Amino acid sequence: MTDENTVANDGWVSYRPDIKVLDCTIRDGGLTTDHNFDDEMVKKIYDTLVAAGVDYMEIGYKSSKEIYSKDQFGDWKHCDEDSIRRIMDDNPSDMKISVMADAERTNYKTDIIPKDDSVIDCVRVACYIHQIPLAIDMVKDATDKGYEALLQLMAVSTVNTNDLEKALEIVARSDASAVYIVDSFGSLYSEQVRNLTKLYLKAMEGAGKDVGFHGHNNMQLAFANTIESIVSGGNRMDATISGIGRGAGNCPLELLMGFLHNPKFKIRPVLEACQDIFKPLSETVDWGYSIPYAITGQLNQHPREAIKWRAGDAPDAYVPFYDKIMEQE
Repeated sequence: MTDENTVANDGWVSYRPDIKVLDCTIRDGGLTTDHNFDDEMVKKIYDTLVAAGVDYMEIGYKSSKEIYSKDQFGDWKHCDEDSIRRIMDDNPSDMKISVMADAERTNYKTDIIPKDDSVIDCVRVACYIHQIPLAIDMVKDATDKGYEALLQLMAVSTVNTNDLEKALEIVARSDASAVYIVDSFGSLYSEQVRNLTKLYLKAMEGAGKDVGFHGHNNMQLAFANTIESIVSGGNRMDATISGIGRGAGNCPLELLMGFLHNPKFKIRPVLEACQDIFKPLSETVDWGYSIPYAITGQLNQHPREAIKWRAGDAPDAYVPFYDKIMEQE
């Protein structure tokens, strides 16, 4: 039997068995297509992640149909039971199925049904700092219904330390099994991620809660920052196949698996998906590092302006974009 202390002391040449990987390819990647991935693709991703040994697949959002019309958004914006079961039936695999519920954008009391009637295993509640009270109620609602609940505190780069510490005290008393550091703007550097991971871990001491990290690749640091969080003690990590995700995208799953060294993870199915699905998709869907995203990351701004620019007639006109952004500062 492997001793975990020995594993930790062996550094990168060994592995930490406590680290869990959540793949959010369909959920975060869906932001590039209004969640209009067809069933065939979603089924291929599901099969890939099962074969790869991933712990969680975050298949989409539980979003309000009043806010996000089904006429405009695909099935993975709402994740109705029949949509999910078309892909995996009762999910006979060991992989857990997760959905994200955004505070103030989810009719959680009615749209999230009891776990006994659902193929979903886990509800990840996403909120901004001012939405913590609502998020805690959403976490309680999910756990009362039988789900594992996770809490994702977004845009942490904009939160002052005092408010963050108070929010983490509240989270530590909640029913959430884990809390995630979220670099929503892709603006954090490794030292900041290290300090935040240690701050979160200290706040969760004695509460029995894991600490995770979700990075964006605006400054090409999503993978490096994920490593930093792992080395600092975090053990819930997000990634997507080929790094697909909103704007600059996320930490690539294929890189994370290569770093973790855990023999339960199999990288070949992921590489096959990169080759057969995401390389062709990248020719029609825009995601990944580009200079407009780097500029908004450096300025600690939401990438929405860069996303609009990349969708325009001159996506690679970097200097006009820089001048436009700086005029708004």
